[in-house]
Amino acid sequence: MTKDFKTQFRRHTIQGIRQLIEDKNWKELKSQLNEVDPLFLSEIIQQFNTDEQVVLFRLFSRQHAKEVFEDISPIEQQEIIKGLAEYRHILSNLLNDLDPDDRTAFFEELPGNLTQRLMQLLTPEEREITRNLLGYPEESIGRLMTPEYVAVKGHYTVAQTLQHIREFGRDSETMSVIYVVDDHWRLIDDIRIREILLAAPEQRISELINNKFVALNAFEDQEIAVKVFRDQDRIALPVVDSEGIMLGIVTVDDVLDVTTEESTEDFQKFGGTESLDLSYTQTSLWEMVKKRSGWLLILFVGEIFTASAMGFFEDRIAQAVVLALFVPLIISSGGNSGSQAASLIIRSLALGELKLSNWWYVMRKEILSGLLLGGLLGVVGFSRIALWQVAGFHDYGIYWVWVGLTVAVSLLFIVLWGTISGSMIPLILKKMGIDPATASAPFVATLVDVTGLVIYFSIALLMLSGKLL
Repeated sequence: MTKDFKTQFRRHTIQGIRQLIEDKNWKELKSQLNEVDPLFLSEIIQQFNTDEQVVLFRLFSRQHAKEVFEDISPIEQQEIIKGLAEYRHILSNLLNDLDPDDRTAFFEELPGNLTQRLMQLLTPEEREITRNLLGYPEESIGRLMTPEYVAVKGHYTVAQTLQHIREFGRDSETMSVIYVVDDHWRLIDDIRIREILLAAPEQRISELINNKFVALNAFEDQEIAVKVFRDQDRIALPVVDSEGIMLGIVTVDDVLDVTTEESTEDFQKFGGTESLDLSYTQTSLWEMVKKRSGWLLILFVGEIFTASAMGFFEDRIAQAVVLALFVPLIISSGGNSGSQAASLIIRSLALGELKLSNWWYVMRKEILSGLLLGGLLGVVGFSRIALWQVAGFHDYGIYWVWVGLTVAVSLLFIVLWGTISGSMIPLILKKMGIDPATASAPFVATLVDVTGLVIYFSIALLMLSGKLL
């Protein structure tokens, strides 16, 4: 199906649905909606206003409503819930049908009082499951897991296991993996369904397992789950408590959601702002100002020191005004090199490619990188001054060669300092237990701006003393 055809098909479908809503042809609309793939419906539902979305959810089958709701954004989810408030029966069915982990994630985004009201619409069993999941610490793996999985005992035969799956597997989050537990519900192993299907019916499950499995602890941070899934390349992983008792499973789709949230948070921090609790569109103006003002004030104070540094060298600048021409060039080069290094190190830490113990490896590599990059910019800087002088674009005086060398040497050391600072600050923050993403590009750039001016004018004093100074 070509992209143009998909676009035309989507537009035609939206127009058809909207026409049926206008005609109030509910019977035909319900029939057509429940023949459309839920994934496609979750893609097009954002094209309708809130009132129309509520109408659609009232007409969806329970399965369609569940699948579409789980695929739309948290903002749309909350609007749907508000719109369905007067349709208690439909709302109750929707909330009870949601997978426990998805329902828990949704409740986490709501105010506490609203969560409590919605929990009253759950069946006693689902309410207990939700309370248990919400009882785990925020950002813990326990909040991600679902208790809907299939577990068997080691003495089961393959035939008994398949029968057990037929009876209890319908509500399982995934059927790719079956879990083996003992009489106390302690996890023994996990086994892929493929191995069960290919085994002889009379063979016992205990003969198929090797007791080598990877499990997550319910109280560990969700970032650990992301790393384990990445390393193990699994669809689902079991979750246990400190005694090895099986509590539930985490599936890869939930981990992908965590990865998206973590990436968004890191991007926001790296841009020089606190991470937003809600989406950009849901965050109020006052909250947005609060989140952004802190770093802006810190960076502003930092830049005040830049002015102070220039004030300290004011007399020297007055003697050689030509030095001031290259201040923007000098400090921007240092800030840019620092931001580059910080970006690379923060991302490598997030992916687990680097650890604190690798600091000396990073230091050596960044020193060499800084020297090479600084040398390259220094050559370009000197060439620019020489070219402008020779071509007559600007007269830098009789000591123009020394001015060019001052700029070149300054660039070498400032870029070197920028790369070292940008690479080491994230490691230092991580050592202190602070999120490395806090070493934002503006923070590193401001630090290098101040110190870069000191380096620049110090080198100028050394090289131009007795000439221009």
